[in-house]
Amino acid sequence: MSEPWISVEQMAEHLGVTRDSIYRWIDTKGLPAHKIGRLWKFKISEVDDWVRHGGASDDDVRKRDGS
Repeated sequence: MSEPWISVEQMAEHLGVTRDSIYRWIDTKGLPAHKIGRLWKFKISEVDDWVRHGGASDDDVRKRDGS
């Protein structure tokens, strides 16, 4: 069986962030998302790989902290 598509709300819950963070990450960090009509849809495996490879890291915080 193929992996189901999930919604913005479901992805936000999966990652423990707000819907606004999901939309911001699509625009600024390349969160893997697919637009179907007017809706964004996700594959959990694609997003989990993106997170594992540092896609969700907060570079701005590191720069401010000097890390």
